[in-house]
Amino acid sequence: MRLFLGVGRRQRFACKCLGGDLERAAISAFAAIRNTDFKRRAPCAIAVILFAAISALSSAAQDLPRVPGAQVQDISPKPGFFTEPSVAINPVNPQNVAAAYQDNAHVAYSYDAGKSWTIADNTASKDYRVSGDVSITYDAKGYAYLCYIAFDKLGTMNYWAHNATRNGIFVRRSPDGGKTWDDNEYIVANQPTAPGIPFEDKPYIVADNTKSRYAGTLYVGWTRWTIADSQILLSASRDQGKAWSTPIEIDNHRGLPRDDNGANEGFSGVVGADGTLYAVWGDGAHILMTLSRDGGRSFSKVREIIDTAPIMFDVRGVERSNGFPVIDMDRKSGRLYVVWSDYRNGGVDAFSSTSTDGGAKWSPAARVNSDPLHNGTDHFFQWLAVDQATGAANVIFYDRRVDPQDLNSTIVLARSSDGGNSFTNYAWTDTPFDPGGVFMGDYTGLAANAGRIYGVWTEKPDPKSHNTVVRVGIADFGTLAGKN
Repeated sequence: MRLFLGVGRRQRFACKCLGGDLERAAISAFAAIRNTDFKRRAPCAIAVILFAAISALSSAAQDLPRVPGAQVQDISPKPGFFTEPSVAINPVNPQNVAAAYQDNAHVAYSYDAGKSWTIADNTASKDYRVSGDVSITYDAKGYAYLCYIAFDKLGTMNYWAHNATRNGIFVRRSPDGGKTWDDNEYIVANQPTAPGIPFEDKPYIVADNTKSRYAGTLYVGWTRWTIADSQILLSASRDQGKAWSTPIEIDNHRGLPRDDNGANEGFSGVVGADGTLYAVWGDGAHILMTLSRDGGRSFSKVREIIDTAPIMFDVRGVERSNGFPVIDMDRKSGRLYVVWSDYRNGGVDAFSSTSTDGGAKWSPAARVNSDPLHNGTDHFFQWLAVDQATGAANVIFYDRRVDPQDLNSTIVLARSSDGGNSFTNYAWTDTPFDPGGVFMGDYTGLAANAGRIYGVWTEKPDPKSHNTVVRVGIADFGTLAGKN
């Protein structure tokens, strides 16, 4: 009650509506002006509350340590309909980084470790009206590969195969790390307009940059929606992305045909040091895994490796959200990591599980976000990158611990240097943003090398607009690379 001394009844009510830290900050602000006359005080009441709210949220974000060497900048040239970013580091030249985003398919590249970025030309499909669902990678020779879907018109909302028109999955190549791109787009899968065609969706590209017998192989996995079901398909290229194998179905139980819990979706893959391809996806109740030891020609029996709560869920202020699994590996130790998010604890949390025996056994789910359990705030759109130089596992996600009302988000980087047993959380951004009900996409992106980490994500900078931007964040742990 001491906080309310000198603050009027209506002011107290307005402050209480904010709740928690916001309430205390607003009360303090009102108290500071309590001796001014009414005519000067009344017009600024709303401004005081808003200022207090922003100040309290920013202060709460700073409760986490900042990522070392933090840099954040926009890579989309101006606000627009920009979402679903992906980022990769060139293994031949780690100063060369490329980030892709939609829509349409765009690529920004950097030759100076992210200090400056340039938008490349000739990345979107020329034959289709829309291209998106992008992912990007490099091969061991320094070629960049952009993968995307393309279509003219979507079918029925969420029941994508219903009334589907021509669509497909395509790959473009860049021989110079992302600056210039081949004129041709290479076909991974293609569906000409015809009654009952499927819709190819959510592809992700993976490169074998090992020294195994399958080195240089590229893989694309995705969801195929049909009128009756959803399937996980995979195709491989052995000639630097120009020709792709006939897609094979790698699931052993088809999912529901609607883009929701119960569908097979969220393909993610990683290649081990011996060339084994590990692939995971979700079905709304489990994370499933299969592997290929022969360069993607055949796959093992699919296993349910991790039980989850539903990984399609509602997050306040976001048009759609999910916790699709992401897999990566420390190739030196052979430790596999899978991260995902679900609401088993009420609020949405990010989780991690690890395997040290090639995926046969998995550790119990470890909570990645470090805020108090059951605090009612959500953490979503997580992505994973294991630093092959240091062995550290890095996870990016949207974080709402700064806002007791579970609306405003910041970006958090979580890092584990003890094999996924614990994660230290760092603030990558300080200023929370309100998504305002916009489409934020289905994923973020993350890449790591020798302690330097690049994250990409979507934000809505203007509360009055539905436009979004794609931002890139840089963290540099430097000599701290092997420590949290």
